[in-house]
Amino acid sequence: MDKQQSFTEIQEQLEANDLRLTPQRAAVIKVLLDHTDTHLRTEEIFLLAKEFAPDIGLATVYRTLEVLEKLNIINRFDYGDGQSRYEMGRDTEEHYHHHLICLGCGEVSEFKDDLLEKLEEKIAAKCQFKIVDHSLRFFGYCKQCQDKDCD
Repeated sequence: MDKQQSFTEIQEQLEANDLRLTPQRAAVIKVLLDHTDTHLRTEEIFLLAKEFAPDIGLATVYRTLEVLEKLNIINRFDYGDGQSRYEMGRDTEEHYHHHLICLGCGEVSEFKDDLLEKLEEKIAAKCQFKIVDHSLRFFGYCKQCQDKDCD
């Protein structure tokens, strides 16, 4: 089962790295914690964070995301569309979940079954390579985009 960090744990991690929890950083963290099942783009995080910190700037959001990524609090994903997406990191996953990316609307969803264990073991043995993680992305069309084509 995935374990998300709490707001307090993130605050403690920032302080342990001599970083203050500013109202702007708190707003970004709150947005990410409130949207753990979503893969948010920077601009989406910015717009949502403005609800909690109206004076926040886009550059501040970028810097905050960079800090949180360096501390392994969040994960950044690039799906080939030129826009990074972010989500809270999970500390207890042996392997990261995989992503389904809709080429129609851009929606990103998760597929959590790890069907690659046997393949990973075979590759590791054959290549004498210690695999510590892997990532898999599937590109296609979500149900809604498929239905639009059927109309």
